[in-house]
Amino acid sequence: MAIQIGAKPDSGFDDPIGMLADCHRRVESFLGILCVVVERAQNGELTDEEKNAVQSALHYFQQGGQRHTADEEESLFPRLRGISNPAIEAIVGLQSDHRRANRLHDSIERLYLTWISSGKLAPEEQDQLVSQAGQLRDIYSAHIKVEETVVFPYAAMALDSEVIAKIGTEFKMRRK
Repeated sequence: MAIQIGAKPDSGFDDPIGMLADCHRRVESFLGILCVVVERAQNGELTDEEKNAVQSALHYFQQGGQRHTADEEESLFPRLRGISNPAIEAIVGLQSDHRRANRLHDSIERLYLTWISSGKLAPEEQDQLVSQAGQLRDIYSAHIKVEETVVFPYAAMALDSEVIAKIGTEFKMRRK
């Protein structure tokens, strides 16, 4: 990601909840690329710039997106389940979102790679890609809102510094 003057620096492993929120900004950015390109290119051939942008977005979701999901499902959510809290019901829905998003990502990636390699998509594939990119945008929009207004604030309040440090260590290990 480009450095933006005056922007808040990304959080580090000492602030894993902040890292998750920072990742949401990257998700929104890369998802925006997937949505804009399919809407703008409409049945045409992708430009080199569009191909590169799409490939970067697909790579991000394969690597960073999967790591983000693991950070939540393997490190944060289990610790929140271990304490009585109002976020439990939200966590069940968020995990369902992860599964739905993964299926959409697989299909979107397949369609985009077909488009890149063949230079075009059949009209029904184009329609499917537009639809699925929109569905994914809707899932992420609601998902991020729940995490940032319910789950993350509760986690920051309810988890002690030792648990947060352990979560940060687990995040770091996933990135080695």
